[in-house]
Amino acid sequence: MSWGTELWDQFDNLEKHTQWGIDILEKYIKFVKERTEIEISYAKQLRNLSKKYQPKKNSKEEEEYKYTSCKAFLTTLNEMNDYAGQHEVVSENMTSQITAELTRFVQELKQERKSHFHDGRKAQQYIENFWKQLEASKRRFERDCKEADRAQQYFEKMDADINVTKADVEKARQQAQIRHQMADDSKGEYSSILQKFNHEQREHYHTQIPNIFQKIQEMEERRIVRIGECMKTYAEVDRQVIPIIGKCLDGITKAAESIDQKNDSQLVIEAFKSGFEPPGDIDFEDFTQPMKRTVSESSLSNSRWDGKSEPRPGSKSKGKLWPFIKKNKLMSLLTSPHQPPPPPPASASPSAVPNGPQSPKQQKEPLSHRFNEFMTSKPKIHCFRSLKRGGGGPEDFSNLPPEQRRKKLQQKVDELNKDIQKEMDQRDALTKMKDVYIKNPQMGDAASVDHKLAELGQNMEKLRLEAQKFEGWLAEVEGRLPVRTEQTRRQSGMYDTQNTSAVNNCAQDRESPDGSYTEEQSQESEMKVPVTEFDDEFDDEEPLPTIGTCKALYTFEGQNEGTISVTEGEMLYVIEEDKGDGWTRIRRNEDEEGYVPTSYVEVYLDKNAKDS
Repeated sequence: MSWGTELWDQFDNLEKHTQWGIDILEKYIKFVKERTEIEISYAKQLRNLSKKYQPKKNSKEEEEYKYTSCKAFLTTLNEMNDYAGQHEVVSENMTSQITAELTRFVQELKQERKSHFHDGRKAQQYIENFWKQLEASKRRFERDCKEADRAQQYFEKMDADINVTKADVEKARQQAQIRHQMADDSKGEYSSILQKFNHEQREHYHTQIPNIFQKIQEMEERRIVRIGECMKTYAEVDRQVIPIIGKCLDGITKAAESIDQKNDSQLVIEAFKSGFEPPGDIDFEDFTQPMKRTVSESSLSNSRWDGKSEPRPGSKSKGKLWPFIKKNKLMSLLTSPHQPPPPPPASASPSAVPNGPQSPKQQKEPLSHRFNEFMTSKPKIHCFRSLKRGGGGPEDFSNLPPEQRRKKLQQKVDELNKDIQKEMDQRDALTKMKDVYIKNPQMGDAASVDHKLAELGQNMEKLRLEAQKFEGWLAEVEGRLPVRTEQTRRQSGMYDTQNTSAVNNCAQDRESPDGSYTEEQSQESEMKVPVTEFDDEFDDEEPLPTIGTCKALYTFEGQNEGTISVTEGEMLYVIEEDKGDGWTRIRRNEDEEGYVPTSYVEVYLDKNAKDS
């Protein structure tokens, strides 16, 4: 089966067919190009999708990815990113192995086709020219034969006519001979050309054209084979990435199987556990006895505070609603007078006022008012709902519940240790560089490194001090160090300022809808503080520091609870300034302290105390 023998006369059709084959190749190249563009676009969209849902760095969203379900989702995003990469590989391989190769092959094919059909046209033109030559020789031989016949007939006519002279007859005879000779020459030429044409024609249709058509057939068959190979490559490129895509899908499946609901539940506990004990029962308030509506010492301090009993080991916290309130502060606030102080007497002499100024009436404020004053004084304490909100808190995270504070401090210590390690690595590198400069001065000046080494040393020292500070706070939380003193606690700003309305909100509900811990206090209730682990902290508390001295200008009889009696001219210690209510808190000795009207004393505050 050969085009040269079977299609010897289909030169034009073969030309059209081979052009159609090249068009098919170009169409397939265009198809593959569009497929690669789709793969690139799909990969780009997958990457954008994966990037869109990736957690943002240094954000709250990033912290949520500690849960196994979120980790599985993050793994899915990463696997989808790898999945997108495989589509990019498909596009690259199709472009290099199919599109580029086929484009180059089509260019070669066009050149080869053009050459073959040029040879065919040349052979066709040659045989056509030979045919025209044969036709011309044939027409000339035919014309000469006709001329010879006419000349012979004219000679015979002249020879038969008796009236024609002998010379005319001889002339006609010679003319006839000439024509016959010309016809014989034309015949010989025609015969020769005909033989040559037949030879060339046989050569053309049996040798030249079959060879040319055979080459065109081989070219076309190569085109068909090549497009088949490209189609196989097209499938193979997809097949090569299937195992990797399968691994991506296996990774997603494995991540999904690694989701542990119990572990996530435990992480929720670790994330939001406050470390506080649940509140105990509220004591019954008997309103039938008016005196019990006041805040008595028995309702605010138990026998352990009076030194009459020892704490029972393993005792549970029952009814301990304010575990971080200091005993002396709480007692002084709950027993401080709330009525305006009496005006100073008209005369400075005690005789001018025999009985002294009138002390505040024996009317007690409700317990909630005492707590309001406590909450608006420094240091202030948030309700537990406010602890949950977070925000800009103190440096030692003391605004957080114990468990959350411990985690934050541990995280801060780890970060500082990493920073210290980085500084140490830089210092070691610079030290080695300095040694190299010392051994090889031409490489650099060793003195230029000293400034940087000194700077690194200062940074490391700062970081070490910072780490020691946080480690101290961490050790305090974990119980490895004694509790800080009142002054240290004030300096660290244990709790942020919160207004009275926030405290009242805290007092309304014991349990908020979001699960944050709040307190509930009735307006007039007794408060019992059983023995807990916080009692040790209260016993070890130091008294409030003195911030100055004062001199009594008048004698004052402190008859109300929370006040203290003074005599004119007596020198005492000031431990709390007047907060605008007209009362100043003073101390006579370690056991005697209370409030006196500010107008009854002349206060001398220490300069250092004012600055602090």
